[in-house]
Amino acid sequence: MGKRMRRLIALAVAAAMVVSAMSGCGSERVSRDSDDVITLRILENDTAKEEGYLDELINAFNEAYADKGIQAADANMDEYSDLAENGPYGYGPDVLYQANDKLMTYAEDKHLLAITPSDFDCYDYTSEETWGAFEINVDGEVYTCGIPVNVQVPMLFYRTDMLPGEWKTKWDDNSNGVPDFFENWNDLYKYSREIRESKNGGCKYGYMSSLNNLYLNSNFLFSYGAYIFGEDAEGKPDSSDIGFANADAANGINALIQFAALMNEGCIDDTITQNRAEKIAKGEYFCAVSTPDTYTSFVEKLELEYKSEGMTEDEAHEKAESNMQMIELPGLMPADGDLSRDADEMSDSDWVDTVVMGGINGYGISAYTEHKDACIEFVNFATSYNMLKLRSEMLGIVPTRSDVAGDCGDTADTISTSLNKGNIVLMPSISRR
Repeated sequence: MGKRMRRLIALAVAAAMVVSAMSGCGSERVSRDSDDVITLRILENDTAKEEGYLDELINAFNEAYADKGIQAADANMDEYSDLAENGPYGYGPDVLYQANDKLMTYAEDKHLLAITPSDFDCYDYTSEETWGAFEINVDGEVYTCGIPVNVQVPMLFYRTDMLPGEWKTKWDDNSNGVPDFFENWNDLYKYSREIRESKNGGCKYGYMSSLNNLYLNSNFLFSYGAYIFGEDAEGKPDSSDIGFANADAANGINALIQFAALMNEGCIDDTITQNRAEKIAKGEYFCAVSTPDTYTSFVEKLELEYKSEGMTEDEAHEKAESNMQMIELPGLMPADGDLSRDADEMSDSDWVDTVVMGGINGYGISAYTEHKDACIEFVNFATSYNMLKLRSEMLGIVPTRSDVAGDCGDTADTISTSLNKGNIVLMPSISRR
């Protein structure tokens, strides 16, 4: 039998499996290793692996399920880790963690199983909007193909010990204890310009971001009425309706161009994504945009910087955790896109709310797994209160579970509020077919 014929047969079988699962009649084909133990292949993101969280998760699960004949294994180094390419042949991961747009592309291409949200303990603690990021409409029926874990959204990272000494008198006009340059973009632009024009301006920069990354700069479009894809009659993303130029998007581009003039060439490509944590640690950048799951990298780089200054490991770690801050982007943008205007002379009507593009990262279960029930057990364990709390502590993520978010400080609550207000637009997914 030729390779092409084997592939067609595999795809036909896969399609039949997905249709069966989505109709609620999916059956589990349980096969076990010779020692009667089911082994699940788990594909996580690089940060979870590098920071040791994946090992913690797998070890905790394997200990808890040792007497139930279910074990988990790291699939990140697996030769066959690509679900779309290897899944139809039975080699892909059983469970994978990715952003909602990626998972839903898999779902549209019938690579993921539909699940019942109420089967998971996290269901009652997770908002409907968050679950909605993993919904797909098939022939008028809505199916859920992912389990939420955390919110991804552009955040601003900075060091508290790098704040200007006079900020309370010079940069806090409303006396609310928050620097003005963290509340509106005009003051952030003004302070960034002051840094560049200072005597150390040759190697110092203010606000920095990767200019070729739409996700991290989405506020310069979405705040002004732009969007990525419109919707068709069924409410699905319509790739023929692209709204980057919608409404006053040109004003946002004008604002971005103004900021770009204060940045260096490292912001043109992905250079800044590789060095932003180090540059913040060394004090060369005042603040930079990244996502919550990179928080630990910023802390680690600052810890190394403090150690190079002579601090002990414990002192450096404590000070780094205290000084490295992650906050939402400034909440107000100039309606006309002119960052050079004096914020003190602007009225409420001169501002628009900052709107960013966000995403929901979560787990999906392969349509090709032979162990659906075991996969549900693993995901239920991985999205439990204790494991999401540990994930938040180790990786700095913003959990979607409200009970965990409530115990993770103000940042998680603030992001949850912004999501509910519509100031975070979830990343859309478009089928590759």
